[in-house]
Amino acid sequence: QVQLVESGGGLVQAGDSLRLSCATAGLAFSSYAMGWFRQAPGKEREFVAGISWSGANTYYEDSVKGRFTISRDNGKNTVYLQMNSLKPEDTDVYYCAAKSGSVYALAQYAGNYWGQGPQVTVSS
Repeated sequence: QVQLVESGGGLVQAGDSLRLSCATAGLAFSSYAMGWFRQAPGKEREFVAGISWSGANTYYEDSVKGRFTISRDNGKNTVYLQMNSLKPEDTDVYYCAAKSGSVYALAQYAGNYWGQGPQVTVSS
């Protein structure tokens, strides 16, 4: 059984920060690219950030570059998304994803496994 359990969502004001966590189980974590997607009502799920197996390579959607940082702890089988300088446009449900491939394949073709996304709401 593969599980991706997310935490860290909430309601914040513009300019605040949040840290999302995605703890995995039943997954060969260190062999998977990991990442985050988000989805707003009426829109397709979109890629936000990804990180390679080793953590050496990261990839970000343009709108979050310089504000969001993805990281992973292979010893804890956990991936994180540090979100700084949050904007109302960041209001979405955020989904953790795992991909048995490169971080670029994750961004292009989505994940093999998904977490249940926490809600992030940013007020003006």
